Amino acid sequence: MKNNLIFFLLLFFTIVPPVFSASDYVLPYPSSMPGSKGYMFDQVQEKLSPLWHFGDFGSFKNNLYYADKYIVEAKVLFEYNQYLLATVALRKSDSYFSRLENNLNNASQNGKDITQKREILMSASQKHVDILTDIASNTPEDFLWVPEDNLPTKLHIHTMIEESLHIRRQ
Repeated sequence: MKNNLIFFLLLFFTIVPPVFSASDYVLPYPSSMPGSKGYMFDQVQEKLSPLWHFGDFGSFKNNLYYADKYIVEAKVLFEYNQYLLATVALRKSDSYFSRLENNLNNASQNGKDITQKREILMSASQKHVDILTDIASNTPEDFLWVPEDNLPTKLHIHTMIEESLHIRRQ
């Protein structure tokens, strides 16, 4: 019995390669997307969330959550060529991400240790940069969005991505 166990363990570790994560920072699973029934409820929750995420670290956590949520949403929408919705999600992610540094500065001014939060911000920033770089390599530079009953809108996708990258590299 013991020999069989050793044999199976050796067999398992030789056949199944170890899996290593490229980054310790994990983004959330995509939540409800624009057009779904639950999306409206998510928007209401987003508007109310500052009420129970107050203080420097609470605001940091809330802003980071929504920056992550919207970068994932943008990634999925870009993958499905929903460029107009994707750029809206990207702008929302940028807005939340740009608030993070102020949250940490306020916490530092209030005498709080921000070392751990700074490391989280750096990991999140790197993960966002990786995603944005991937999006840029798989999308057109510009796109003319032509709705059925309205005027066309030219989307400068790569310009928006460059602005997003700039926000995350500061």
